[in-house]
Amino acid sequence: MRKVAIYTRVSQKTQCVARQLEELQEIAIRNDFTVVEEYADEGVSGNIKERPSLNKMIQDGLAGKFDTVMVLELSRLGRSVRHMCEITGILKSKNIHLYCVNQNIDTSTIVGELFFNIINSISQYERDLIRERTISGLANAKRKGVKLGRKSNINSSLIQSVKLLRNKGMGIRKIAKELKIGVGSVYSCMNRTSLS
Repeated sequence: MRKVAIYTRVSQKTQCVARQLEELQEIAIRNDFTVVEEYADEGVSGNIKERPSLNKMIQDGLAGKFDTVMVLELSRLGRSVRHMCEITGILKSKNIHLYCVNQNIDTSTIVGELFFNIINSISQYERDLIRERTISGLANAKRKGVKLGRKSNINSSLIQSVKLLRNKGMGIRKIAKELKIGVGSVYSCMNRTSLS
């Protein structure tokens, strides 16, 4: 019988790992796995290498608490091929396998190990391709004279309001709070005479 550690992660603080956790618990029951521990990183990007629950899970794995790490999909564990290979390399050194539900990967088998490496490389390729296309699209837009970024909320009325409050001796942060603008916008208003 497998001793399993369940790992879940969501990128946004507004998201919750409950759905991942429930699904993984059900699969563990169906497969007669013993869930030893559940680890969850909430509001943490997969690009971040140091994650509290991931670190704890690796420590517990090295201490021999479980023999399999169960995740819903590879992207929950990590984003880059390098990081994924580091994690699985550490786990593998203690004969701990990866069981990834959505990609049907089980590294306890030779085929599962091969499939893990292929899927991991393809995922990295897709992310790099999206990034490359985004950079290319932004560069093309700049060449065509398209202004990128948010439109400034600074206008003549705001400039006058900032200067009036500053002349009354009000501090920068208090002005920002009063006018519901950022501190940077206060400084921008102070450095402008008017909108030309």
